[in-house]
Parts: sequence; structure tokens; C-alpha cells
Amino acid sequence: MKVSDYVLERLREWEVEYVFAYPGDGINGLLAAWGRADDRPRFVQARHEEMAAFEAVGYAKFSGRTGVCAATSGPGAIHLLNGLYDAKLDHVPVVAIVGQTDRSAMGGSYQQEVDLLSLYKDVASEFCEMVTVPAQLPNVLDRAMRVAATRRTVTAVIIPADVQELDYEAPAHAFKQVPSSLGLPRYAPIPVAEDLERAAQVLNAGDRVAMLVGQGARSARPEVEQVAEILGAGVAKALLGKDVLPDTLPYVTGSIGLLGTRASYEMMRDCDTLLVVGSSFPYTQFLPDFGQARAVQIDLDPSMVGLRYPFEVNLVGDAVETLRRLVPLLDRKTDRTWQKTVEDNAARWWEVMQRRAEVSADPVNPEYVVHTLDALLPEDAIVASDSGSAANWYARHLRFRGRVRGSLSGTLATMGPGVPYVIGAKFAHPDRPAIAIVGDGAMQMNGLAELVTVARYYRQWSDPRLVVAVLNNHDLNQVTWEMRAMQGAPQFEPSQDLPDLRYADIARMMGLDGVRVEKPQDVEPAWRQALTADRPFVIDFRTDPAVPPIPPHATWDQIKAAAASVLRGDSDRASVVQQGVKAKIQEFLPGSGRK
Repeated sequence: MKVSDYVLERLREWEVEYVFAYPGDGINGLLAAWGRADDRPRFVQARHEEMAAFEAVGYAKFSGRTGVCAATSGPGAIHLLNGLYDAKLDHVPVVAIVGQTDRSAMGGSYQQEVDLLSLYKDVASEFCEMVTVPAQLPNVLDRAMRVAATRRTVTAVIIPADVQELDYEAPAHAFKQVPSSLGLPRYAPIPVAEDLERAAQVLNAGDRVAMLVGQGARSARPEVEQVAEILGAGVAKALLGKDVLPDTLPYVTGSIGLLGTRASYEMMRDCDTLLVVGSSFPYTQFLPDFGQARAVQIDLDPSMVGLRYPFEVNLVGDAVETLRRLVPLLDRKTDRTWQKTVEDNAARWWEVMQRRAEVSADPVNPEYVVHTLDALLPEDAIVASDSGSAANWYARHLRFRGRVRGSLSGTLATMGPGVPYVIGAKFAHPDRPAIAIVGDGAMQMNGLAELVTVARYYRQWSDPRLVVAVLNNHDLNQVTWEMRAMQGAPQFEPSQDLPDLRYADIARMMGLDGVRVEKPQDVEPAWRQALTADRPFVIDFRTDPAVPPIPPHATWDQIKAAAASVLRGDSDRASVVQQGVKAKIQEFLPGSGRK
């Protein structure tokens, strides 16, 4: 058995089913071993190493297991980095296995020689090692798998090409040899009783309790609902926690932050007590003013507590077990005025979203595109949004219910993961429909090539439905709006303008299906066609770039300031101002509760 054979055997023993990868001569030994191992674990060939990393991230996010990706030395290892940083910043377990030049060539400025230990020391800061002798291998690989899973982070194993070809030799029961073992420990840490009591005192003393939940609370849905019911609280969700609670619960206000809802903004503005569970939401300006609210935080990672806000009590522990121990200490609030206010605000917000979706645009309002999907979304769907203005509509217009899962690049906010995320999701759940909502910039950057990957593998999925919805507005829209609102600058066309591609036609050329939508009346039929198709489907929605992603806290003064910058020379200035006014005015129409 060669070292490369043992790598795959050990991955099988760790129950790794897929490795998302791209070949190269730095991992030729591993590729030969895959041939001898009858392709176990499965080698899933992406079109680019960055996409392989994103697919591993998508697999990990939607399966709850560790994603594994592999790449060759030098450029291949470099290409993995963006996807690996996406995993690290969103606390997703991913192991990268990368090749390296032969040991005899190291230090000789050899072709594709890159100091990978230095390159990876940040992205894989928890564990990054190079295997230089066969007996080192089991310990390094086992620790990489274990650290990634238990610390929810990125780890890396670097294997020089010549080491891959050596005969495998297990570590001996000897000095300076390190045997290893398989298996992940299961543990659920809980805070000490004294801290739980202090937290309960803070929460019991509040009259207007707000909760903020993130992805760390995903397994604690029943407990979060129970605490919200006892405390008469409203619950906002960080974007990575969008699928923690169903949006059909009346006290759930939806997302928070720049991409969030006005109901979440109002709840944080007016609360006197804050409970944060499993979230490191970074934008403090969307939390209560300092000194306004007493606050309690629950997080599994002791290094993440006390961030963002002056928390009075920090509870380090598993969300489920901590909330279960907290519940008996809480007093049920009899006055439900606050929760009723939160519910009314949330209901009003969804009415505003309905009206904003119905605002006319040229040719199609992107809010209408995503809002239409809301009613059609299968209850077991997996949804990924790309970064950019698409994330605004994903965050605000989709109400998750049932078993719907969703994610996006939350902290890195990188362009391009939408399509590879759903590819990874389909390998995790081949029996569930997957939907990617992406902008035309992200589609041109990464999505088009990965349609090749979709076409290659979709017949192996028991449910072939994978829908890519492209919001095609010929504009790098999020940056355009940020320039208008934050820099006071009109659109700079040489950097922002995108060519119009026929995305559905390209999909059909690859053996997939698709349709181009240029009229509002064709939006719903296109979604229905895609969600019942017998193969992956691309919808090319021609949307209006002038529809503004207005933050929930935007005032009329801010709207006017953005309009003034547009009028100083924006190429689309008339429609931009018109669409901005039409969108904002929906919050003030009769029936909205605000005059």
C-alpha cells in the first residue's frame, strides 16, 4: 500500500463520501490511488479549484458533515484559498488536501514551488501540517478531520508528490512515533449554574425582550421557540441563521442588518433586553444603542463571546443544552403588549414587501422575481444566494417554512458561491430540490462554467431539480448602489456595465433546460416550469438595475442624498430616482400603519 492509497482508505474510515477537487500533477499519486480504489470516496470534478472549495463548503453547510476538497501544488493550492476563507469565516468544517513539489526540489525555486505552510497558516490556522514521512500520515489526517469538525474551521494536509508514492508504513510503538485513532467526540458543554441564574435574572427583569439567533442555534429550534414564548419576545435572524426558525411564526421579524427587515430594525431600536443565541452578527449599529438594553449571549465558542455589544452575561455552551437549563429559571411574562407590537410590525413589513414586489419596473422588478418564488418554494428546498443585490431579495422576500434550508457567503461575502453551493448541496441531499439565486456578475464569474459540472452529475441525483435563477440586469448592481449611497458618486459604467448573455440558451447547449423572462407575467410560469423540470433549469430573468436595495433604516434624507448623487451624472438617473421613490413610499401608504 502506498501513502496515496492509505490517504483514501483513511478518508473512507472517516466516512468521507465525496472529495471535491480538480486534478494536477502535484496529486498524481492520489489520482492513481483513486483509480485503484474504484473511485471511493467519490472524486467530484469541479471546473476550477475555487469551485471545488465552494462545493465542499456547500456540502458541509447543508449536510452538517465535514467537507473535503483537494488540489494540486502551486496554482491549484492557491485557487482553493477563497473558498477556504469562506468556510473559515462562516465556521464551516472543511479539510483541504493539497499536493506539493517533491521534497528533493524544495528550496530550489522549482516549478510551481510555493511555500504552502506559510500560505495556509492563516486560513488553516487551527491545523496545517505537511507530511514528510509515511508514519506521520495517520496522525496528521486524523487531527485534520477532528479539528475541522470540532472547531468548525478549515484544516489543511500538504503531501509532497514523492511522499504520495512511498510505501505506507504505520507509526510504531516507539519513541517519537505518534499513533492515532478514528472518531469524533460528542459533547455539549453547559454554563455553570451561577451564570445561568444571572442570565435568567437579566431576562426576567426585561419588559421588551428581543432575541437574535444565528446558525449556532439551528439545532435548538424547539428551545428557541419555547424561550420566545415564555419571555414574550420577538426573534430576528442573522443571515446565516435564516433557516433557524420558520418565518411563519408571527413574532419572527426576519433578517437583520443592511439586508434585513424594518421589523427587525424597529425591534432592536425599541427593546430593553437582548438575548443573542449562536450568532456573531458583526454590525453593531443594528443592535440596540449601547446602554439601552441589558444583554445576554449564548455561544459554543468562548473566543466569540463578549463581541459586538456590552453583554452583561456571557454563557459559553451548546445552544440546546444551555436553553434547556435556562427555561426553568425564566418567568413567563403575562403582559404580551411588546410581542404583539413586534408581530404587528412584522406583518406590516410583509405587506410592504408585497407592495414593493408589485411596483412596476423595466423590464422586470427583481423583487417581484424572488417574491413570486416565496409562495412556490418547496418545503424541502435548499436555497443558496450569491452575494450582491440578489442577497437583498433573498433576505427580505423569501419566507422559510417547513424543512427549507438556506445559506450564502455570510462573513466573507464573496462573489460566486451560489451555483457551487447548490452543487455541494445536491451531493449532500440528492433527493431534495436546490435553488441558486445569483446576479449576472456572479454567473459570469463562476456560475457558467459550473453548469458543466451540473450537466455532468445531475443524472446521479434521485431528484434532478437544480434551478439557477439569474437576475440579469447588465450591472454589478450592489457596488453601483453602494457607490451612489456611500460615495455620493454616479454609476461608473466602465467598471459596472456587464454584457448581456443568453444564460438559458447556454444551459440548453449543455443539455440542461432554461427560459428567458422579459415580462412580469412570465415570471410565475417560469418558476413553475423550473420547479417541475426533469433536469436542472436556468431562468434568465431580465431585471431592472434601477430598483434600489434600500436598507430598512433608510430615511427620506438618505434617499434624497443618494438621489442627488445620481442626478450629478448617472446614466440611468431618471429611472433610478423614480424606482427609489416608488420603493420607499410603499412603507408609508395607507394600511401600512405609518403615515
